[in-house]
Amino acid sequence: MSSLVQGLIKSLAMTVLSEVGDNTFFATAILAMRHPRRPVLLGCLASLSVMTVLSALVGWATPNLISHKWAHHITTLLFFVFGLWSFWDGIKDDGDDDEFAEVEAKLNAELNSDKGTTKKKSKDDDELKRQKRSFLSQFFSPIFLKAFSVTFFGEWGDKSQLATIGLAADENPFGVILGGIIGQALCTVAAVLGGKSLASRISEKIVALSGGVLFIVFGIQSFLSTVES
Repeated sequence: MSSLVQGLIKSLAMTVLSEVGDNTFFATAILAMRHPRRPVLLGCLASLSVMTVLSALVGWATPNLISHKWAHHITTLLFFVFGLWSFWDGIKDDGDDDEFAEVEAKLNAELNSDKGTTKKKSKDDDELKRQKRSFLSQFFSPIFLKAFSVTFFGEWGDKSQLATIGLAADENPFGVILGGIIGQALCTVAAVLGGKSLASRISEKIVALSGGVLFIVFGIQSFLSTVES
């Protein structure tokens, strides 16, 4: 199996199991229920694609900053750590499936805050606000920007981002990017089309435990490759 295909498969599997049932998955589903689906889908996909590319670039650059041997050892350790992390998340999950409600409440609070600020301004200021809009908001809809920002900051520092960095340091970065984007696209489309009905059927416990198994398998494979070399 070529390094490109191997990186793609690992990244795809890791991304799907990390993102399904994640906070950003629920946030995407909620946004798609409240706004037109197209800008929500495009905003989330753009954000996740940018995050995947940035993470992979950091991972690709890591072996240039430290020796490839140490980068490989760190990646192997990260796989085991993320595996145990996922197992812990699955074990402590009490099955109440209240994460969707928590994310929805958070988005509601942000929305109410925005509405409160808007009501304080008169309609006479509309033209002035249009002129003062940021450069990006003149080319992208507010819904696109909201979906982009919610997803980007929700993923920043997340387990899947760190895992992508580690994977790109040890595998073909192009395969990691391609697999990550495909995986993110599958999860995002499922969240946008499935909405709350799909999100409410997802068992966070099973997803977390499955992700833990996958990370441990990656860790064992990485460790064995070190021993064989």
